[in-house]
Amino acid sequence: MPLTKYIPAIFLCMAALGCGRSPEVPELVWGKRGIQGGELVKPRAIAIDQQDRLYLVDWTARIQVFDRDGKFLGKSWTPPDYRNGRPSGLSVDAAGNLVVSDSHYNCVRVYSPDGDLLRTIGGKPGTEPGQLSYISDALCDSPGNFYISEFGENQRISKFDSDGNFVKCWGSPGSEIGQFARIRAMALGPDGNLYVADACNHRIQVFTTEGAFVRSWGTPGDGLGQLSYPYDLAFSSGPDSKLYVVEYGNHRVQKFNLRGESLGTWGGPGRQPGRLNSPWAIGVDSRGRVHVVDSENDRVQRIDF
Repeated sequence: MPLTKYIPAIFLCMAALGCGRSPEVPELVWGKRGIQGGELVKPRAIAIDQQDRLYLVDWTARIQVFDRDGKFLGKSWTPPDYRNGRPSGLSVDAAGNLVVSDSHYNCVRVYSPDGDLLRTIGGKPGTEPGQLSYISDALCDSPGNFYISEFGENQRISKFDSDGNFVKCWGSPGSEIGQFARIRAMALGPDGNLYVADACNHRIQVFTTEGAFVRSWGTPGDGLGQLSYPYDLAFSSGPDSKLYVVEYGNHRVQKFNLRGESLGTWGGPGRQPGRLNSPWAIGVDSRGRVHVVDSENDRVQRIDF
C-alpha cells in the first residue's frame, strides 16, 4: 500500500500529540486589556506557587490570581495605598505566601494566597543599612531570610532574617563586579546562589546568599549570549535546571545553563503570537512551561522552550 495514503493520518496524529508545532509558536496566549476582573493593563510582575497558581500585578496595582491556563480565579486585591506607584516584584515563599515588593512604599508585604496581609518588612526610607529606598524585587529562602534589591538611591541588595531584622547589604552604583545599575529582579538558583538581573549593565551577576561574588555574564547586544536590559529571570526545576531571562530591550526570552552559556532565544519585537512588546517578567511552572509577561501587549504567553 503506498505511503501517501497514510500522510493525512500522520499529520492528524502529530497535531493531536502537539508534534510538529514550530518552536516559535506559543502553547497558549491569554489576556485582554481592561480593568475588570481577569483583565490586564501593562502587567509587570509574576509569581507562580506550588499549585501552579499565577499571581500577576499590573499597572493598576491589582494583584490577580489565575490558573496555569489563564483562567481568572476570582481573587484580586491591591496594597493598602498605591497613589505613589504600584508594586514591581512578586515571589512566593516556602510556605506558599506571596511576597510583594511595594516599591514606592519602601517595604515588602507578605500575603496569604487569599490576599490577607500577614506581615510587613521595612517601611523606613533612607540610605543607611537597614533602610530601604525603591524596591525592585524581594525573595525569601527556605530558612526564612529575605533578600531585597533596590535601585535609585540604593543600588544594592539587603538581607533580613526571618524576624525582619537587618543582617547585611552589598552593592553600590557602577559597572564593576559587585556594583549595580538598576537591579530589576533576582532568583535563587538550585545551587543555592542568588542570581541577579543587573538590567542597565546588561548582565547577570551571581552571589552567595552572604553576598560573595561568584560569577557574571552578559554584554550589551542582541546576539546569542548577549543581553539588552534583562528584566526578570526564573529557573526550571529538576536536575537539569535552566535559567530563563526575559530581555526588555530585545523583546525576547533567552535560556541559559547555570554556567551562563546561552542555549537559545525565543521571541522578538511584535504584537502577533510568538512576538513580544517590552516584556517585564517571566515565571516557570511545575511542568517546566515558561510564562512570559508580554507587558505592552497586555497579555501572557506560555511557551515550551
